Amino acid sequence: MSKIIAVNAGSSSLKFQLFEMPEEKVLVAGVIERIGMDDAIVTLKYNGNKKTKVLPIKDHSVAVDILLSSLVEEKIVSSLEEINGVGHRVVHGGEKFAKSTVITDEVAHTIEEISELAPLHNPANLTGYKAFKHALPNVGHVAVFDTAFHQTMKEDSFLYPLPYEYYKDYAVRRYGFHGTSHLYVSRRVNELLGSTNTKVITCHIGNGASLAAVLNGECINTSMGFTPLAGVMMGTRSGDIDPAIVTFLANKLKVSADEVVNILNKKSGLLGVSGISSDARDICNAIKEGNERAALARKMHVNTVASYIGSYFVQLGGCDAIVFTAGLGENDIDFRKEVIAKISDALGVKIDEELNNVRGEERLISTKDSKIKVYIIPTNEEIVIARDTVNLLGL
Repeated sequence: MSKIIAVNAGSSSLKFQLFEMPEEKVLVAGVIERIGMDDAIVTLKYNGNKKTKVLPIKDHSVAVDILLSSLVEEKIVSSLEEINGVGHRVVHGGEKFAKSTVITDEVAHTIEEISELAPLHNPANLTGYKAFKHALPNVGHVAVFDTAFHQTMKEDSFLYPLPYEYYKDYAVRRYGFHGTSHLYVSRRVNELLGSTNTKVITCHIGNGASLAAVLNGECINTSMGFTPLAGVMMGTRSGDIDPAIVTFLANKLKVSADEVVNILNKKSGLLGVSGISSDARDICNAIKEGNERAALARKMHVNTVASYIGSYFVQLGGCDAIVFTAGLGENDIDFRKEVIAKISDALGVKIDEELNNVRGEERLISTKDSKIKVYIIPTNEEIVIARDTVNLLGL
């Protein structure tokens, strides 16, 4: 039996879960927000309780010390020696990492080198690692990469039709993200189907969103690209657009290309089209009030997801199961219904409205005569991190 912390460190936040393995029991889950501020917030959830406190937290090292001391103070562990390993989410592994890896000095250096591919994320992930390594120097640490699951894509899927030297010289290619989520739900649906010889389309639809085509457990294509901006329409991200729009708008708005990309990342998607919100719940409420732009945003959102499902159906040569996961995928009843309605006639897929009337539960929601099974499977990236940490450290 071992205790493993699964960590997701952001630039000003630290999410974590402490697992008892191999039972996969969550002993405590929590988040530290507003790191670097005088009013940082520490939230712990355990034994049905939720405890919150506000205090100054200068940096990630202080945040980790507070987290670990809280585990002892709240008697979640009797001492820090009970903790056997730490698994760290790392957003970008480039082409260097096709699977989770024990972190050594060399691995940490490589993750740092790749940071230009994910400048907002990898440095924060490394900061979290260094803080935990300092606090827990005698346990093993494992990096679990968002991009790793997609490294099974072939060149004809991951390359862009650009001069080939840009790939060789600058590593410009499709990487894909949300890989840990796609891995978890694709493995889980294979368990439910009772086979690993499957054709599955996984739909991770949250404020950020991506789809993956998974053949026999391996990713053959995914919608996000060189960055998480590509693919389907999202909460604030545009998804796929004509790239010439970037320079066109830069000239019209008299701003830099970087500023246009910022607009595409933070002011577009549901927010940009609706003019109301990036949150699908707000969009739905506005639709009920007769807001036409909200209705348009919703239709566009549904269309882009349905289009990718159709494309992946062709690439896979059919489909055994479509899986919805993440915030919208797990909880937006109407979104699932509307997406499946778009592809129903073409693909012969149907959902049972009564079975679909559920939020956040694992469930088969397709009808018995549907040619493709449709599932809701709540994602669990933290358990993938914990499992990989146990396996790689030999615990």
